Parts: sequence; structure tokens; C-alpha cells
Amino acid sequence: MSDTVTTPVTEARRSWLREHSELGVSLLLLVIGVLVLTDALTMDVDIAQRGPVGPRTVPVVVGCGLLVVAVLLAVDVLRGGRGEAEGGEDIDLSEPSDWRTVLLLGGVFLAFAALIGPLGFPVAGALLFWGSAFALGSRHHDRDPLIAAVLSVVTYFVFNNLLGVPLPGGPLMGVL
Repeated sequence: MSDTVTTPVTEARRSWLREHSELGVSLLLLVIGVLVLTDALTMDVDIAQRGPVGPRTVPVVVGCGLLVVAVLLAVDVLRGGRGEAEGGEDIDLSEPSDWRTVLLLGGVFLAFAALIGPLGFPVAGALLFWGSAFALGSRHHDRDPLIAAVLSVVTYFVFNNLLGVPLPGGPLMGVL
């Protein structure tokens, strides 16, 4: 049997990391910002696209914003700033996680990803919205499927027809 021996240097390092754990959030924001900027700047844009606002504008602004927030957060944490403790949350941290809900939501999202191609967004989206409501505890079996179907069709029309973002219509392509 080997006992783990901790040195004062190791303890000091762990203590420093615990006190500055918000740097992890800063690092995550930095990585996401770099990914967004890289994706935006390597995006293929049609040469005929004119005007000051193109498809790269919003991702570049968001990516730069993420980088600025990451740096500002890191500076604040290194100067001794600490996030407020979660006092207003209505959560009992002593209770175990609700893995049933997590697994149901994961299954609903995987089913949506698998079904959006063959069934199209209106049908797969309705199943996503209804399945999510069910997984989160709604038991209105008469109302939820209707709301999910309406929400899915409205979302399809907004993205497909108003915003010009083509979504797969599936078998309902001719009907809608």
C-alpha cells in the first residue's frame, strides 16, 4: 500500500486553483471565441455578396465579444474578484441528480438528430418538443402533442420562409 504524500507546494497549488476556479470559465470562453472566429474567418463567402453586413459579421462580433469577456473575467479573477454564491436557486444540493430526466432528454435529442433527415423538421421537431416536455415532467397528454406540432410548424415556416434558412421538410415538403 502506498500512501499519497502531499507536499506544501502541491497543497499551495491546489489551494490557488480552488481560489481561482473561475479561470476555467475564462479559458472555456477563450477557446469558444477562438473557435467561432476561426470558423467565421475561414467561411466560404460568395464573391457576389455585397454590402457591409455579410454572413461573417455576426460570428466575428460574437467571437470578438467572447475573447473580450474571457480576458476581462481572467483579469477580474486574478485581481481577487469572486462570483457570488448561488443563493437564489431553489435547488437542494444534497439531493441526487435526476438521471432519468437527463437520459430521457439525451434520448430525445439523439432521436431528433436521427429523424430530422428522413422525417423532416416539422415531424422531428414536434417529436423533439413533445419529448422534451414529457422528459421535464409535463403530463398533459392531450395538449402537449398539439402544442409541439404547432410550435414545430411555426418554427419551420419562420426559418424556411422568413429567414431563408432551409430546413428539411421530409415527406411533408409538398404539403407545407
